[in-house]
Amino acid sequence: MPAADRFFVDANVLLYSVDRTEPRKRDAARQWISLLWENGAGRLSWQVLHEFYANAERKARMNRASARKFVEVLSYWQPVESGLALLERGWHWMDHSQLSFWDSLIVAAAERTGCRWLLSEDFQDGQSFDGIRVVNPFAHAPHDFGLRARKPG
Repeated sequence: MPAADRFFVDANVLLYSVDRTEPRKRDAARQWISLLWENGAGRLSWQVLHEFYANAERKARMNRASARKFVEVLSYWQPVESGLALLERGWHWMDHSQLSFWDSLIVAAAERTGCRWLLSEDFQDGQSFDGIRVVNPFAHAPHDFGLRARKPG
């Protein structure tokens, strides 16, 4: 899959997809995740899955078994492993873009997975990191980026 088609998904998008308290954001997040899944365009990291799981019960009121199943299913997106190289690249982003440690690891993981887009509400929409552009999933629709449901058959 070309990098132009890949989206790195931040934990906040995953959390909104299961959040019953914000139906507009839930529906938008679900549409993004569904189309990314269908088009093979979604990427993430273990950090994202850890953050999702740590907050799923508390913030989204998801039961433990469902949160675990959600993580297991999304592991098919082959999450980026953490290691020294990713950490060092994260430090680069901390030093050059004044990002927090955790956000710098998100950008480093998006780079590692060859993504052109970083789907997140936590960064500034349109912000760019060496060719990776931040997309707020609640300000843009998937079809704005060519993501559409595939026709059967």
